[in-house]
Amino acid sequence: MAKTEPVPTEKPTAPGMPPGALLYQMAIGHYVSRALALAAKLGVADQLARGPRDADTLAKATGTQARALRRVMRLLASVGLFEEREDGRFALLPLGELLREDAPGSMRASVLVFAGVGIQDSWKELEFCVRTGIPAFRKDDPDADAFDEMAKNPEEAAIFDRAMASFAPQLAAAVAAAYDFSPCRKLVDVGGGNGALLVGILRANPSLRGVVFDQPHVAERARKHVAAEGMEDRIEVVGGSFFEAVPRGGDAYLLKHVIHDWDDREATEILRTVRAALPADGKLLIVEGVYPARIDATLASRGAAANDVNMLVVTGGRQRAEQEFRELFEAAGFRLTRIVPSLSPAASVIEGVPA
Repeated sequence: MAKTEPVPTEKPTAPGMPPGALLYQMAIGHYVSRALALAAKLGVADQLARGPRDADTLAKATGTQARALRRVMRLLASVGLFEEREDGRFALLPLGELLREDAPGSMRASVLVFAGVGIQDSWKELEFCVRTGIPAFRKDDPDADAFDEMAKNPEEAAIFDRAMASFAPQLAAAVAAAYDFSPCRKLVDVGGGNGALLVGILRANPSLRGVVFDQPHVAERARKHVAAEGMEDRIEVVGGSFFEAVPRGGDAYLLKHVIHDWDDREATEILRTVRAALPADGKLLIVEGVYPARIDATLASRGAAANDVNMLVVTGGRQRAEQEFRELFEAAGFRLTRIVPSLSPAASVIEGVPA
């Protein structure tokens, strides 16, 4: 196993908070997440970008009942998103700015996905998932596919794309800074969404060209994004299924936060498809977090564990430790050569070559 430096344990509680009070705060965490998702859906932060507003004005703009909306706004003010002023108006605070649709670094789409009704409804089935090992969406239909189900709702799929893209600039910068792409001529981003990650990596590597590959309906959105970014001359967009075939001609194939969506059998199938397209001297690059050998009270551990259980509930996938990646690579015909950490705990580059 790779040697890691010990990470100082962070106190998960405020000084002097009794254990019972801490557990109570944990138990009501969904109050804030649901209020946050509603504020994102209603576009409250966009309304407040024009200046402080009272509950009556906000209610008229959002089609809600003023007294009820004020109560939700006060809950969100208590956690630092908004400020309740003495005259009763609410104003945006820096944290709340990120709920605006057009704010730099906007997290609105991410909030709508991760605190929204879809994932919240899936988490209601946590006991079923733990008793069976089956994700929630397969409770009624064992043959259902999470991404096919999402594709049936174009609005939901578009929000998911925007949510994934919201992380792309930071991830692209972290990956480009950590991993040397200079030997690579053509990078194929498998399951690349709207292409935001590949755009970022190519901007940091001017001699590199790329291919975004995803399902046909996703590829259509990727073409628009690539064109809007002025990268049509360097990025080709191809639609298809990574269970069937991926584009040939790349000398490196990247899968960012793809493999953790699938169980070992399906993940092996995807990697074998990539193996069939990869040249003998090519590289497989999986960009994901590596599950720590031991979970402690640090934020990094909490993030890894939370993401892992979310994969159990929502997709049927999992976070993997280093040894599990080695075994997965071997099953698909690869040899894991190294793990390159980046500044983001969710973006180590797990490199492999054909075995």
